Amino acid sequence: MMCPEHRPHARNPALWPGRQQRMHKLGPRGIWLMLGAALASLALVAPVHAATFMTFDPPGSVRTTTLGINGGAIVGYDEDGNGARHGFLRAADGTFTAFDPAGSQYTNPSSINGGGAIAGYYEDANSVAHGFVRAAGGTISAFDLLGSIGTFALGINKGAAIAGTYIDSQYFYHGFVRAADGTFTTFDPPGSAGTQAWSISDGGKIVGFYNDSNIYVRGFVRKADGLFIAFDAPGSIATQALSINGDGAIAGTYQTSDLKFHGFVRAANGTFATFDPRGSAGTFPQGIDAKGVVTGYYYDRGSVTHGFVRRADGTIRRLDPPGSILTNPQSIDTQGAIAGEYEDSSDVYHGFLRSP
Repeated sequence: MMCPEHRPHARNPALWPGRQQRMHKLGPRGIWLMLGAALASLALVAPVHAATFMTFDPPGSVRTTTLGINGGAIVGYDEDGNGARHGFLRAADGTFTAFDPAGSQYTNPSSINGGGAIAGYYEDANSVAHGFVRAAGGTISAFDLLGSIGTFALGINKGAAIAGTYIDSQYFYHGFVRAADGTFTTFDPPGSAGTQAWSISDGGKIVGFYNDSNIYVRGFVRKADGLFIAFDAPGSIATQALSINGDGAIAGTYQTSDLKFHGFVRAANGTFATFDPRGSAGTFPQGIDAKGVVTGYYYDRGSVTHGFVRRADGTIRRLDPPGSILTNPQSIDTQGAIAGEYEDSSDVYHGFLRSP
């Protein structure tokens, strides 16, 4: 079973255009209609000049993929010379710790909280996905929901509550939240024919998207008390909510009837701002910080992928590390530090940290 690849390549079963127009998936990669949309507003994009970039690779890595950042600590996976993929933690001081759950053939750390706990998933020798949580001290606990044939832990908050997606024996997708004590609550928005939960706030709000009975894709926020609010970006035929900050602002992507993808921010009061960097042929926000700054990537009309930063005032700047030919920012922390990966001219992928 394919694992859900987190943003451009690691956590999602819905299909997505990514680097070099490649399609990547959400939750367990896959079988989902893409997002919906409205006429998004064009914003000026300028290269980032003031930002500081640091590039990195874990020792022995031939390909580095970064997926989460919190307090300067970065998690992701790297590929060694034998093609095996291992999880890594890069501490704020730049030191690396490699790790894999027992029996893992493919480790995908998805998210890290401020206390250093990491949530993710791994595939065993039978290509079955299992969730895991790695405590700050290094202890790894694997978990599966009862009856699941694939469990994907995607987000973790400061209280160590984990949100994610699992697949049942009938191949339907559902959301779950795992409390710090290990108890599970499963959920689906009313009318859902398949649910993907992506991100959880420190207050316990969960965002994601679902297919309704007509196979339309809609965004949702699930409050800590279990109440659902479904929503669609203006003019959308499919909406995916991917990230939420502490104030309840949500970032994501949506698709319009012309099959183009655009970015959106949904404020806590339900109002939308839609956007595209100038020259974008497809926009994919990935994270939002406490100030409402959004990062993500877009691909231009030449199918080249660039990173971007959108400030709360709507100003958008391009974000490409020096020497990059393809850039995929993946996550932003509360201090505005951004982690991602880029491809160089030799077709090698490296991690990067962009300090604000």
